[in-house]
Amino acid sequence: MATFGVGDGHYFPDLGRVFLGGGKMSIVVENLTVSYQSRPAVHHVNMEFPDGCMYAIFGPNGAGKSTLLKAIMGLLRCSTGGVHWQGLGRQELAYLPQQSDVDRSQPMTVFELAAMGLWYEIGFFGNVNAAQRERVQAALKRVEMGDFAERAISELSNGQFQRVLLARMLVQNAKFLLLDEPFNAVDTKTTYALLDVLRQENQAGKAVVAVLHDYEQVRAYFPNTLLIAREKVACGKTEDVLCDELLLRANNLAQAAEDSEWCE
Repeated sequence: MATFGVGDGHYFPDLGRVFLGGGKMSIVVENLTVSYQSRPAVHHVNMEFPDGCMYAIFGPNGAGKSTLLKAIMGLLRCSTGGVHWQGLGRQELAYLPQQSDVDRSQPMTVFELAAMGLWYEIGFFGNVNAAQRERVQAALKRVEMGDFAERAISELSNGQFQRVLLARMLVQNAKFLLLDEPFNAVDTKTTYALLDVLRQENQAGKAVVAVLHDYEQVRAYFPNTLLIAREKVACGKTEDVLCDELLLRANNLAQAAEDSEWCE
Protein backbone atom coordinates (compact mmCIF):
# COMPACT_ATOMS: atom_id res chain seq x y z
CA MET A 1 0.00 0.00 0.00
CA ALA A 2 1.05 3.60 -0.40
CA THR A 3 1.98 4.91 3.03
CA PHE A 4 2.85 8.21 4.66
CA GLY A 5 4.57 7.61 7.97
CA VAL A 6 6.09 9.77 10.64
CA GLY A 7 8.17 12.47 9.00
CA ASP A 8 7.52 11.21 5.47
CA GLY A 9 7.03 13.61 2.60
CA HIS A 10 6.57 10.97 -0.08
CA TYR A 11 4.61 7.84 -0.82
CA PHE A 12 5.48 4.30 -1.84
CA PRO A 13 3.61 2.58 -4.70
CA ASP A 14 1.33 -0.30 -3.86
CA LEU A 15 3.32 -3.00 -5.65
CA GLY A 16 0.90 -5.70 -4.51
CA ARG A 17 -1.87 -3.97 -6.40
CA VAL A 18 0.32 -3.51 -9.48
CA PHE A 19 1.21 -7.19 -9.72
CA LEU A 20 -1.91 -8.82 -8.30
CA GLY A 21 -4.41 -6.66 -10.15
CA GLY A 22 -6.71 -5.14 -7.58
CA GLY A 23 -8.19 -5.72 -4.16
CA LYS A 24 -9.72 -3.55 -1.48
CA MET A 25 -9.36 0.20 -1.92
CA SER A 26 -9.54 2.60 1.00
CA ILE A 27 -7.77 5.44 2.77
CA VAL A 28 -6.71 4.43 6.28
CA VAL A 29 -5.74 7.09 8.84
CA GLU A 30 -3.88 5.45 11.71
CA ASN A 31 -3.07 7.22 14.99
CA LEU A 32 -2.46 10.42 13.04
CA THR A 33 -1.10 13.52 14.72
CA VAL A 34 -0.05 16.58 12.72
CA SER A 35 1.56 19.46 14.58
CA TYR A 36 2.36 23.08 13.86
CA GLN A 37 5.21 24.45 15.99
CA SER A 38 4.95 21.42 18.30
CA ARG A 39 1.22 21.96 18.91
CA PRO A 40 -1.12 19.33 17.42
CA ALA A 41 -3.68 20.50 14.90
CA VAL A 42 -4.90 16.92 14.50
CA HIS A 43 -4.48 14.63 17.46
CA HIS A 44 -4.28 10.78 17.34
CA VAL A 45 -7.01 10.32 14.73
CA ASN A 46 -8.00 6.86 13.47
CA MET A 47 -10.34 6.58 10.50
CA GLU A 48 -10.98 4.59 7.33
CA PHE A 49 -12.62 5.98 4.21
CA PRO A 50 -13.74 2.99 2.12
CA ASP A 51 -14.16 2.79 -1.63
CA GLY A 52 -17.45 4.29 -2.80
CA CYS A 53 -18.14 6.22 0.42
CA MET A 54 -19.49 9.76 0.67
CA TYR A 55 -18.12 11.39 3.82
CA ALA A 56 -18.20 14.94 5.10
CA ILE A 57 -15.44 16.07 7.48
CA PHE A 58 -17.19 18.47 9.82
CA GLY A 59 -16.30 20.36 12.98
CA PRO A 60 -15.83 23.78 14.58
CA ASN A 61 -13.46 26.40 13.20
CA GLY A 62 -9.89 25.42 13.92
CA ALA A 63 -10.84 21.77 14.39
CA GLY A 64 -8.14 20.48 12.03
CA LYS A 65 -10.41 19.56 9.14
CA SER A 66 -8.22 20.95 6.35
CA THR A 67 -5.09 19.74 8.11
CA LEU A 68 -6.47 16.21 8.11
CA LEU A 69 -7.25 16.34 4.40
CA LYS A 70 -3.81 17.71 3.55
CA ALA A 71 -2.20 14.96 5.61
CA ILE A 72 -4.25 12.37 3.73
CA MET A 73 -2.86 13.78 0.48
CA GLY A 74 0.69 13.67 1.82
CA LEU A 75 1.05 17.45 1.85
CA LEU A 76 1.86 17.62 5.57
CA ARG A 77 4.24 15.58 7.68
CA CYS A 78 2.93 13.29 10.38
CA SER A 79 4.07 13.72 13.98
CA THR A 80 2.66 10.30 14.92
CA GLY A 81 1.03 7.54 12.94
CA GLY A 82 0.48 7.63 9.23
CA VAL A 83 -1.87 7.50 6.26
CA HIS A 84 -2.20 4.41 4.07
CA TRP A 85 -3.59 4.48 0.55
CA GLN A 86 -4.76 0.90 0.47
CA GLY A 87 -4.96 -0.44 -3.07
CA LEU A 88 -4.55 3.08 -4.46
CA GLY A 89 -1.92 4.95 -6.45
CA ARG A 90 -1.51 8.72 -6.42
CA GLN A 91 -3.33 9.12 -9.73
CA GLU A 92 -6.44 7.59 -8.16
CA LEU A 93 -6.81 10.43 -5.67
CA ALA A 94 -8.05 13.80 -6.94
CA TYR A 95 -7.64 16.79 -4.64
CA LEU A 96 -9.43 20.12 -4.80
CA PRO A 97 -7.75 22.64 -2.45
CA GLN A 98 -9.31 25.77 -1.05
CA GLN A 99 -9.55 28.60 -3.58
CA SER A 100 -7.08 30.64 -1.57
CA ASP A 101 -4.45 27.97 -2.29
CA VAL A 102 -4.83 28.28 -6.08
CA ASP A 103 -2.99 30.92 -8.13
CA ARG A 104 -5.52 32.54 -10.45
CA SER A 105 -3.02 34.91 -12.03
CA GLN A 106 -1.56 32.27 -14.35
CA PRO A 107 -2.07 33.06 -18.07
CA MET A 108 -4.32 30.07 -18.67
CA THR A 109 -7.68 29.41 -20.29
CA VAL A 110 -10.58 27.53 -18.76
CA PHE A 111 -9.93 24.59 -21.10
CA GLU A 112 -6.24 24.49 -20.17
CA LEU A 113 -6.99 24.48 -16.45
CA ALA A 114 -9.56 21.70 -16.78
CA ALA A 115 -7.15 19.72 -18.99
CA MET A 116 -4.64 19.65 -16.14
CA GLY A 117 -6.71 16.73 -14.89
CA LEU A 118 -5.01 14.72 -17.65
CA TRP A 119 -1.55 15.23 -16.12
CA TYR A 120 -1.12 11.59 -15.10
CA GLU A 121 -1.89 10.50 -18.64
CA ILE A 122 0.08 13.02 -20.71
CA GLY A 123 2.60 14.66 -18.35
CA PHE A 124 3.46 18.35 -18.42
CA PHE A 125 4.27 18.64 -22.11
CA GLY A 126 2.09 15.98 -23.73
CA ASN A 127 -0.52 16.79 -26.34
CA VAL A 128 -4.23 16.36 -25.72
CA ASN A 129 -5.69 13.95 -28.25
CA ALA A 130 -9.20 14.10 -29.67
CA ALA A 131 -10.72 11.68 -27.14
CA GLN A 132 -9.14 13.54 -24.22
CA ARG A 133 -10.33 16.87 -25.61
CA GLU A 134 -13.87 15.48 -25.65
CA ARG A 135 -13.45 14.41 -22.01
CA VAL A 136 -12.41 17.90 -21.01
CA GLN A 137 -15.28 19.51 -22.91
CA ALA A 138 -17.75 17.02 -21.39
CA ALA A 139 -16.50 17.82 -17.87
CA LEU A 140 -16.86 21.55 -18.51
CA LYS A 141 -20.40 21.02 -19.78
CA ARG A 142 -21.28 19.06 -16.63
CA VAL A 143 -20.38 22.09 -14.52
CA GLU A 144 -22.04 24.50 -16.97
CA MET A 145 -18.76 26.00 -18.20
CA GLY A 146 -18.71 24.55 -21.71
CA ASP A 147 -19.17 27.97 -23.33
CA PHE A 148 -16.23 29.45 -21.38
CA ALA A 149 -13.49 27.11 -22.65
CA GLU A 150 -11.38 29.85 -24.23
CA ARG A 151 -11.87 32.44 -21.50
CA ALA A 152 -8.91 33.36 -19.27
CA ILE A 153 -9.27 32.04 -15.73
CA SER A 154 -8.38 35.50 -14.39
CA GLU A 155 -11.71 36.75 -15.78
CA LEU A 156 -13.87 34.26 -13.88
CA SER A 157 -16.01 34.87 -10.84
CA ASN A 158 -15.40 32.78 -7.72
CA GLY A 159 -18.29 30.51 -8.60
CA GLN A 160 -17.15 30.04 -12.19
CA PHE A 161 -13.60 29.33 -11.10
CA GLN A 162 -14.76 26.70 -8.63
CA ARG A 163 -16.79 25.03 -11.37
CA VAL A 164 -13.65 24.76 -13.50
CA LEU A 165 -11.64 23.30 -10.62
CA LEU A 166 -14.30 20.64 -10.20
CA ALA A 167 -14.19 19.96 -13.95
CA ARG A 168 -10.44 19.41 -13.64
CA MET A 169 -11.14 16.88 -10.90
CA LEU A 170 -13.73 15.09 -13.06
CA VAL A 171 -11.29 14.88 -15.97
CA GLN A 172 -8.79 13.02 -13.79
CA ASN A 173 -11.36 10.22 -13.37
CA ALA A 174 -9.92 9.29 -9.97
CA LYS A 175 -11.41 6.72 -7.59
CA PHE A 176 -11.36 9.12 -4.59
CA LEU A 177 -12.37 12.79 -4.77
CA LEU A 178 -11.10 14.89 -1.84
CA LEU A 179 -12.30 18.48 -1.52
CA ASP A 180 -11.27 21.13 0.99
CA GLU A 181 -13.99 23.72 1.74
CA PRO A 182 -15.04 23.68 -1.94
CA PHE A 183 -17.88 26.18 -1.53
CA ASN A 184 -16.23 29.05 0.32
CA ALA A 185 -17.07 32.39 -1.34
CA VAL A 186 -19.28 30.57 -3.86
CA ASP A 187 -22.88 31.55 -4.55
CA THR A 188 -25.73 29.31 -3.47
CA LYS A 189 -26.75 28.29 -7.00
CA THR A 190 -23.23 27.13 -7.84
CA THR A 191 -22.87 25.37 -4.50
CA TYR A 192 -25.92 23.17 -4.99
CA ALA A 193 -25.14 22.55 -8.66
CA LEU A 194 -21.70 21.25 -7.71
CA LEU A 195 -23.11 19.22 -4.82
CA ASP A 196 -25.40 17.54 -7.33
CA VAL A 197 -22.39 16.68 -9.50
CA LEU A 198 -20.58 15.20 -6.49
CA ARG A 199 -23.63 13.11 -5.64
CA GLN A 200 -23.71 11.84 -9.24
CA GLU A 201 -20.02 10.91 -9.02
CA ASN A 202 -20.66 8.99 -5.83
CA GLN A 203 -23.63 7.19 -7.38
CA ALA A 204 -21.28 6.20 -10.23
CA GLY A 205 -18.98 4.51 -7.69
CA LYS A 206 -16.52 7.26 -6.76
CA ALA A 207 -15.62 7.96 -3.14
CA VAL A 208 -16.18 11.57 -2.11
CA VAL A 209 -14.59 13.06 1.03
CA ALA A 210 -15.20 16.78 1.58
CA VAL A 211 -14.35 19.25 4.31
CA LEU A 212 -17.47 21.33 4.86
CA HIS A 213 -18.65 23.91 7.37
CA ASP A 214 -22.32 24.16 6.38
CA TYR A 215 -24.53 21.96 8.53
CA GLU A 216 -27.44 21.88 6.07
CA GLN A 217 -25.24 20.89 3.12
CA VAL A 218 -23.82 18.00 5.10
CA ARG A 219 -27.24 16.75 6.18
CA ALA A 220 -28.72 17.07 2.69
CA TYR A 221 -25.93 15.47 0.64
CA PHE A 222 -23.61 13.38 2.80
CA PRO A 223 -24.88 10.11 4.31
CA ASN A 224 -21.77 9.81 6.50
CA THR A 225 -19.83 12.31 8.59
CA LEU A 226 -16.54 12.41 10.47
CA LEU A 227 -16.88 14.94 13.30
CA ILE A 228 -13.54 16.21 14.60
CA ALA A 229 -12.33 18.83 17.04
CA ARG A 230 -8.60 18.19 16.60
CA GLU A 231 -9.36 14.69 17.84
CA LYS A 232 -12.00 12.38 16.43
CA VAL A 233 -15.34 12.99 18.15
CA ALA A 234 -17.55 10.58 16.19
CA CYS A 235 -18.05 9.07 12.76
CA GLY A 236 -20.86 7.21 11.06
CA LYS A 237 -24.29 8.05 9.73
CA THR A 238 -24.74 11.80 9.49
CA GLU A 239 -28.11 11.70 11.25
CA ASP A 240 -26.46 10.07 14.26
CA VAL A 241 -23.24 12.09 14.29
CA LEU A 242 -24.75 15.56 13.89
CA CYS A 243 -26.81 15.40 17.04
CA ASP A 244 -26.87 18.12 19.68
CA GLU A 245 -24.87 16.10 22.20
CA LEU A 246 -21.95 15.36 19.87
CA LEU A 247 -21.91 18.83 18.35
CA LEU A 248 -21.75 20.35 21.83
CA ARG A 249 -18.93 17.98 22.74
CA ALA A 250 -17.02 19.01 19.61
CA ASN A 251 -17.45 22.70 20.39
CA ASN A 252 -16.31 22.17 23.98
CA LEU A 253 -13.26 20.21 22.84
CA ALA A 254 -12.33 22.90 20.35
CA GLN A 255 -12.67 25.58 23.01
CA ALA A 256 -10.68 23.61 25.57
CA ALA A 257 -7.96 22.80 23.06
CA GLU A 258 -6.63 26.34 23.17
CA ASP A 259 -5.52 25.89 26.80
CA SER A 260 -5.12 22.12 27.06
CA GLU A 261 -1.93 20.21 27.58
CA TRP A 262 -1.42 17.70 24.78
CA CYS A 263 0.40 14.42 25.03
CA GLU A 264 3.86 14.16 23.48
